[in-house]
Amino acid sequence: MSSLDHLVLATPDLAATVAEVARLTGTRPVPGGAHTGLGTRNFLLGLGEGGYLEIIGPDPEQGTPEAPRPFGIDNLSEARLATWAVRVDDIDAAVAASREAGFDPGEPHAMSRQTPGGEQLSWKLTLDVERGQTGLVPFLIDWGRAAHPAANLPVVPLVSLEAVHPHPERVEPHLTAVGAKLPVKAGNRPSLVATVFGETGLVVLH
Repeated sequence: MSSLDHLVLATPDLAATVAEVARLTGTRPVPGGAHTGLGTRNFLLGLGEGGYLEIIGPDPEQGTPEAPRPFGIDNLSEARLATWAVRVDDIDAAVAASREAGFDPGEPHAMSRQTPGGEQLSWKLTLDVERGQTGLVPFLIDWGRAAHPAANLPVVPLVSLEAVHPHPERVEPHLTAVGAKLPVKAGNRPSLVATVFGETGLVVLH
């Protein structure tokens, strides 16, 4: 099975959401860097066991990008847990295996961002442009030889991650195909729900 790499908390107002997460958990997320050309910037918070929370929103220093921002950010009125990523060691092999199992996660694309320290961080991931990279089925990410972003982050331990969907039986085969493990409960609309343990107790993100 693939392991959790990170959760994506997408927001229309990055500064406000970072402040809110800091208030709820008692731990302030740290700057991750800007995604040049995408019009976004992120802040990070460790979840333990090599995973992290990415808070991503519009970067005021970049202005409006040519294409829509990822994770449906341009259409959000409030922060929401948009999707998640699982870490793989060979993304081409992982994509081929998923397609053979009946689910196409998308073509791997190379991406990068500059860290606050001035370093260039590069990785490959599967992009679902049509859906804006949102949904219960995670995208795949391969960091190659790059230093993983979760290293040295302040940690707010992840207690649980689960999903809600009107038809769990439609989602579960896709999760299995990409090697992801995620409990899916029946509910009115698709959503991800993460529970973390902050300084003030349990905090639910959705």
